[in-house]
Amino acid sequence: MQAMQSQSPRKRLYTEQERARRDATRWTLVQGLLAPAQFVAFAVSLVLVLRFLWTGEGYGAATVSIVVKTGFLYVIMLTGAIWEKVVFGQYLFAPAFFWEDVFSFGVIALHSLYIAALYTGYLDQSGLMLLALAAYAAYVINAGQFLWKLRMARLDAEAEALEENRTMAEVIA
Repeated sequence: MQAMQSQSPRKRLYTEQERARRDATRWTLVQGLLAPAQFVAFAVSLVLVLRFLWTGEGYGAATVSIVVKTGFLYVIMLTGAIWEKVVFGQYLFAPAFFWEDVFSFGVIALHSLYIAALYTGYLDQSGLMLLALAAYAAYVINAGQFLWKLRMARLDAEAEALEENRTMAEVIA
């Protein structure tokens, strides 16, 4: 019984001040628009890459789609760093998003490695497409991390609303 009482509630993702800054900054909207746009670019590109690997056709379209997807990644990372600075006071590795940022660097490294290999001719066409798939697998994991954080933020908001309602009911009673 004592073990249950000693458990502390989960730490909230945002303090009240951080949540206010998150809600007030335009960078939240920018991130909210870029994330689904990047996902659409990813989905289209994934289809094109798989098509090339299965049929040997469409290398040019697949390559352009990977470059576009990588461009989205760079832009979302840059604007995400600005968002983090506004909300948490530092450009990257804020405690609330530390592991997501760490993994993001792996995603960026794989995408950048693709761009370098494309530019230098280091890999053949199939090698490039396999590298793109590795980058995309990392992206999916990283996107999952961020979706989990969105869910945690929503749960925090729900818990805060319930607490506020409970407090209001106590005041009224």
